[in-house]
Amino acid sequence: MRGWNIKQSVIYTAVLLVLAVFIGFVEKKGAERRYHGLNVKVHGISDVYFVEEEEISQMLMQAFPGLSEGEQLDNIPLRKLEEKVESHPFVKNAEVYKDLKGDVTVTIDQYRPIARITRALAADGYISSEGLVLPTSPHYTSRVLIIEGAKADELLAARDLNLDYQNLLDLVYFIDQHEFWKAQISSIEVGRKGDIKLYQQVGRQVIEFGQAVDIEEKFNRISLFYEKIIPQKGWDAYSKVNVKFKDQIICE
Repeated sequence: MRGWNIKQSVIYTAVLLVLAVFIGFVEKKGAERRYHGLNVKVHGISDVYFVEEEEISQMLMQAFPGLSEGEQLDNIPLRKLEEKVESHPFVKNAEVYKDLKGDVTVTIDQYRPIARITRALAADGYISSEGLVLPTSPHYTSRVLIIEGAKADELLAARDLNLDYQNLLDLVYFIDQHEFWKAQISSIEVGRKGDIKLYQQVGRQVIEFGQAVDIEEKFNRISLFYEKIIPQKGWDAYSKVNVKFKDQIICE
């Protein structure tokens, strides 16, 4: 029995030695791996590509001269590459990893724009689905809801509309999440005091919406205008529809 225990101990020790040698060999081979190339993959959202793969590749190659073929793979600072990519205004999230072939892969999630803030004599900006204000892109223009008016400068100066403009965001979200309204409402005009006018793709009536409150109830009244009044009076009977006041539709 004692001999059996000794035999087991010898076998166990031998297995440990073999395992240690194998681990050491793998670690040595890993440390010797060389950088082979850079792959950038941008996940598109509804065919929106504000971030171009070539643009990101060039940005990283300029910022990290060590990204040259033959460099030791362990010398590539993956976390710093991630931080650089995430500094791009349209990058929501980036992941950088290396593989056994020596390739470094960058995968990117973009922000999705849901509205565009426009001004007559200055640069525009986008609102993302998270409520963040983003710059425009030189590569791509997205056909989204337009926001204009006296509040445009103030909105563009804010980085996060969740902080002070939640009611307006709720209105933008409501339109974005309903296919009919997303297709029908082309633009929003926001006055100095927050009064809102809606402009339509079909129909010349300006919709006086008032403050961005009771949003669903007001859109129910606009639906009644489409369903009950237009069939009787026609599209051109009125130039203004007012739903500012509770339980009322005022047509002029």
